[in-house]
Amino acid sequence: MVARHARSDAGSAHRRVRWFMVASMGAVLAVVVSLTLTLRGSGDTTSTTATTTSTPTPSTTTTVAVANVTLSAVGDTELGDTPKLPANASTYFAPVRAALAAPIEFANLEGTMTNATASKCGASSSDCYAFRVPPAYAHIYRAAGFDVLNSANNHSHDFGTQGLVETSAALRAAGIVQAGLPGQIGVVREGTTKVAFVDFAPYANTNNLLDFTTAAHLIKRARSEAKLVVVYMHAGAEGSGADHVTRASEYYVGENRGNPYAFAHAAIVDGADLVIASGPHVLRGMQFFRGHLIAYSLGDFDNYYDFSSSGTLAMSAILHVTLTPTGKYVTGRFTSLLLSTAGQATIDPRHAAASFVNGLSRQDFAATAALVSPNGIIAPPR
Repeated sequence: MVARHARSDAGSAHRRVRWFMVASMGAVLAVVVSLTLTLRGSGDTTSTTATTTSTPTPSTTTTVAVANVTLSAVGDTELGDTPKLPANASTYFAPVRAALAAPIEFANLEGTMTNATASKCGASSSDCYAFRVPPAYAHIYRAAGFDVLNSANNHSHDFGTQGLVETSAALRAAGIVQAGLPGQIGVVREGTTKVAFVDFAPYANTNNLLDFTTAAHLIKRARSEAKLVVVYMHAGAEGSGADHVTRASEYYVGENRGNPYAFAHAAIVDGADLVIASGPHVLRGMQFFRGHLIAYSLGDFDNYYDFSSSGTLAMSAILHVTLTPTGKYVTGRFTSLLLSTAGQATIDPRHAAASFVNGLSRQDFAATAALVSPNGIIAPPR
């Protein structure tokens, strides 16, 4: 069984080293010695690492089998906007926590964790949104199992430099790896396999998906630092009318939100093993490209009255993907969720989200569509 990875509250990585001494003189004596080394982080703001505690099954040969890596991912999440916060924030993830469980868990943090009060919105603004929750909320995410949170989005700078600095500090204190700020790659380890998260949004104050050349260099750098590379993109237009992948540059409120189709394909060509996305606040289809899965939007995940939860905007999902240590797709699972009017996610036994995504995938990708079976398994095209 693969164990969850553990980190200290200081954000330091734990590395477990195990070795085996085998002596054979007609009979075999195996002595197992375990040594745990605790290494403090270097403080490098462009790269963060964490280590899981799983160890491959020992072998008496010189070849050690390396286990597959499984991760779960969800879309946009925010637990309110101070002072509008849920009374039960510490249990807000409870209805879906078991379904989330995976050795590595990822989400987009759509907002900040800060006590700052000066936001990007003017005093008289009626159509500007700035989200913040207390820094202590980072521990709520960690208790729910989240290992990596994304900051490449249009709300990571809602409260300026103070908000950004306090958010990063809160995540480190909770033992959560951050990814998506300029030049920042989040690295975690599952067993002996390092997994890099390279996150992008269409903004210069994040890893910028509009700059394909720089993005390619960053993905290749991640490939040099880790065995597996997961690319996240916060891309595309927003709202219930933005559920299709257009294969063109998409705009919202006058902003160029990128071409998700072109960027996802380029990311895989540049070395990504998996591409996941959110940002449109609605689910989008999935496809396989060169044998790698692309989930174009996982929609909204848990939020607290921050976004609309009506119609198709109420559908959400948890994505599980298992990859070999060389990046080959093994299997995937899609869990349909339904958001309440307050934005809290629960499991949907009717699987409406899966049906919705299957329809979009067939329409947008035809023969390369990634389809969800009745039991939730994501099958590659035949």
